Amino acid sequence: MNGSAGIAVGMATSIPPHNLGEVLDALIALIANPEIPVDELMEHIPAPDFPTGGILYGLDGVREAYRTGRGSVQIRARAFIEKAKKGDRESIVITEIPYQVNKARLIEQIAELVRDKEIEEISDIRDESDRDGMRVVVELKKDAVAEVVLNNLYKQTQMQTSFGVQLLAIVQNQPRTFNLKQMLEEFLAFRKEVVTRRTLFLLRKAEARAHILEGLKIALDHLDAVIKLIRGSKDPKEAKDGLVGKFGLSDLQAQAILDMRLQRLTGLEREKILQELKDVLAEIKKLKKILAEEAELLRVIGDEFREIREAYADARRSQIVRETKDIRIEDLIVDEEMVVTVSHTGYIKRNPISLYRTQRRGGRGKVGMGTKEEDFVESLFIASMHSYIMFFSNTGKVYWLKVHELPEASRAAKGRAIVNLLSLSPGEATPSVLPVKEFVEGRYVVTATAQGVIKKTELMEYSRPRAGGIIAMGLNEGDQLIATSITSGQDEIFLSTRLGMSIRFHEEDVRSMGRAAVGVRGIDLEEGDAVVGMEILRPEGTLLTATENGFGKRTAIEEYRIQTRGGKGVITLKVTEKTGPIVGVTQVSEGDDVMLVTDSGKIIRMAVDEIRVIGRNTQGVRMIGLQENERVASLARLAEKEE
Repeated sequence: MNGSAGIAVGMATSIPPHNLGEVLDALIALIANPEIPVDELMEHIPAPDFPTGGILYGLDGVREAYRTGRGSVQIRARAFIEKAKKGDRESIVITEIPYQVNKARLIEQIAELVRDKEIEEISDIRDESDRDGMRVVVELKKDAVAEVVLNNLYKQTQMQTSFGVQLLAIVQNQPRTFNLKQMLEEFLAFRKEVVTRRTLFLLRKAEARAHILEGLKIALDHLDAVIKLIRGSKDPKEAKDGLVGKFGLSDLQAQAILDMRLQRLTGLEREKILQELKDVLAEIKKLKKILAEEAELLRVIGDEFREIREAYADARRSQIVRETKDIRIEDLIVDEEMVVTVSHTGYIKRNPISLYRTQRRGGRGKVGMGTKEEDFVESLFIASMHSYIMFFSNTGKVYWLKVHELPEASRAAKGRAIVNLLSLSPGEATPSVLPVKEFVEGRYVVTATAQGVIKKTELMEYSRPRAGGIIAMGLNEGDQLIATSITSGQDEIFLSTRLGMSIRFHEEDVRSMGRAAVGVRGIDLEEGDAVVGMEILRPEGTLLTATENGFGKRTAIEEYRIQTRGGKGVITLKVTEKTGPIVGVTQVSEGDDVMLVTDSGKIIRMAVDEIRVIGRNTQGVRMIGLQENERVASLARLAEKEE
């Protein structure tokens, strides 16, 4: 586990440290299947694990070492780029260094490179390490490119080293080079010898104790005769000889009877002696089974491995990166939580979550995004720097950005237009933005179109991003994608149409299909009708509907019975000439705020609590007063609370 290094006459051993849990898992697998190949053992022990952490780059050398006994592993320091709190300078922060590299010597190396003008972009080096861990800060000059400087440091200092692996050890007084399986087999053979010798020792001890207890049992079975014999003896030797001669006891048993205290003659103490004899005989049987059966011996060894793993195994410290390559920008960025804000008109940005400090109740709050008068924050979510943001376009394509690729702006800044970050075609818009921490099995992306088509695709289908985007959904002529959501596979879907119809159905009614598929009918539309919104229903809350002429209402979700996908649906709002067609439906909860935006740019913000909850087949109430020829263009739930 700890590794080993040493040099003898004409040979050297160099075994790197390994993760305790991984080694024990491999040994348990070897016990279960003695014929297991080396490559399968490497699934349990993928690489060495160094106590100083760092990043292992490229596994080819490691695999060669595990297969042949000789190879090497490349280790890099863990570092990330940090922006100065004031100004536009950057720093490289080193938090882990390669195994057996001296931190003070590494700092000297960097300083020598700066002094010799081999790396001129560095302005200062500070060691800020403390009891919480290592932190070496390399400050850069104003116009330095941090990624380039970091790559130079890897190439010219001990921030990147190689550890040569030679699995050489002495077995039966002979030096041998092992592969991974042979090394584990030798350790297993050693454990067999240790457990066998321990079992023999315990067996001898248990048999000796059983011999004594059997003598005590004979004495208890003939208690009156034993007492009479002892009382009639003139000295202990005569008593001992009498016990041996009359009851066929050994010297040890006879001596144990003579040494027995009178309190052991009580009923409870007699029961204890008999129970102990029973337990010792069972222990002897178990120990003999371990010595007689190889399978039982291996079971004991395996159980001990599991106990050690449970008590002492910890998480891997050295991160494994499968391919050797120049460092990616993402590897340099600490994976911290960020607040991502998206505005109604398509501006996006990120901020560290620390900017939104906890405030006491009744505080004034903070602005999450500065927006123009006709804009507001429509989507706000927390995502880590390495998370994906998926942008679904109205033409059925999906684009990706990592959170760290989004612009970081001040709290009050509006950010940057999404169209300037993605390679969109003319006329292409992104009506839906989804954050994805990681692409995992069992999650789905549900997409809906204006013509009532719905499609469910496994999230894993979107796991291979391309800069120019990929197809998210095949579209019929004249159709466009209007909404997307990530689901669990067990959710309920709600579709609402322009002419006041809606349908609620189980997600299970929609089978999973590929990205390029068109989908299936979600709702059967009348001529001239179109879907205006999709919601993945939550247990609590109500559905808020708004119309072109400024009318709206809230309706309880229970009012919409669950139907089969593809039907006509039920009325969600009675559309008349007075109300105008529906422009949007959104799920809301008590305390939420919503925004209504008109085609003339007017905007109104209102509390959901002010809007009455009424039945489905009603016209609703007036939510906004409109000028002549003015129409409501959109409805959205506000992501931020009142400032």
